[in-house]
Amino acid sequence: MTRGKSARRPRPVFINAGCGPPSQARVPLLFKRWRQIRVDVEPAVEPDLLTSVADLSAIPDGSADAVWCSHCIEHLFAHEVPLALSEFRRVLSEDGFACVIVPDLQAIAQWISTDRLHETIYDSPAGPVTAHDMLWGFGPAIARGNTAMAHRCGFTPTLFLQRLEEAGFAEILLRRKSSLELVALALPRPRGAEGREKLIGELGL
Repeated sequence: MTRGKSARRPRPVFINAGCGPPSQARVPLLFKRWRQIRVDVEPAVEPDLLTSVADLSAIPDGSADAVWCSHCIEHLFAHEVPLALSEFRRVLSEDGFACVIVPDLQAIAQWISTDRLHETIYDSPAGPVTAHDMLWGFGPAIARGNTAMAHRCGFTPTLFLQRLEEAGFAEILLRRKSSLELVALALPRPRGAEGREKLIGELGL
């Protein structure tokens, strides 16, 4: 009797929430072989799903293995943030995870308090970034008419954790980066120390 070919495991799926222009360079290497669903409100970046990250209703419950959201939810109004984070939780499988990155307003405040609002903090591929840009959005892009780049809310560590907890994540690891960013790894269910550290290493956090 000939043994049938074993079914090929489907590629894991990640949602790139607020994807921006199509470029794998913006996501961790972990996702290189994953299937990506790009979500954005800007038609010019040609997303797979043209919508706000606060409305992922086109994506079924529990159908994603990960949500990657880098520098996106600060572009929402404050009342939309709980909707977005709840949507991230809804679309994730129980073994999935969300990685959400936002500007660290508490760290940026040090630049403001020492009267350095318009000094360059770091150079990005798009140009120099100042505390003013990190507070209210990247000025040169907004000046070119891309008003979606404006920031409409912001986060300190306590508020960021609170919003993720309210969205229903069971375990949250928050890290403060030297790049004046807050990085949250949010899990639908606890993985334990070994599982968390493995995932952190794979994501390069």
